[in-house]
Amino acid sequence: MTVDLFLALLAFAFVSSITPGPNNIMLMASGANFGLRRTVPHMLGVGIGFMVMIALVGLGLAGVFEVFPVLHTVLKVVAIIYMLWLAWKIATAAPTIDGGKTDATPMTFLQAAAFQWVNPKAWTMALTAILAYVPPNDWLRGMVVVTLAFGAVNIPCVTVWAWMGMQVRRFLGTTARLRAFNITMAVLLVASIYPIIG
Repeated sequence: MTVDLFLALLAFAFVSSITPGPNNIMLMASGANFGLRRTVPHMLGVGIGFMVMIALVGLGLAGVFEVFPVLHTVLKVVAIIYMLWLAWKIATAAPTIDGGKTDATPMTFLQAAAFQWVNPKAWTMALTAILAYVPPNDWLRGMVVVTLAFGAVNIPCVTVWAWMGMQVRRFLGTTARLRAFNITMAVLLVASIYPIIG
């Protein structure tokens, strides 16, 4: 991989990782509701789960979708249903500002890692990265570089979103405002489904 191609890959990884999408919206909501420390497993699940996804897609899973195109439609339907369920969970979470007890819990590492497989933005990022930045004459080494580049860029980007959620919490001030924030995040998550349907 040339230096120019590698720099272009880093730019793509940064822009696609830092811009709003289902992962970042959920991480911001988690940071606001649970704080940065309790959101770390969620952040690592996103970053590491996406690295695993890129590696597996690059090693041949994309070919399965070419042979069985119906699987793409099935994945899309599952993604929409799962994202609607997550939006409901965010909107109906019982936030607490003043130290009260709540039964809500942040997303676990495995839940966040598994979510990458039904996240349309993650699929788009993975396929674009592989097709655009992995040289066909050096596929295996290119896959390793793309996977590690996304790991190095993605985890700091998702950390920013969780941190922003934590900062927003300071300004929300009351449980009612935090609940309104959660509903807003849920609506944004539902809105992120629109490109999938279109």
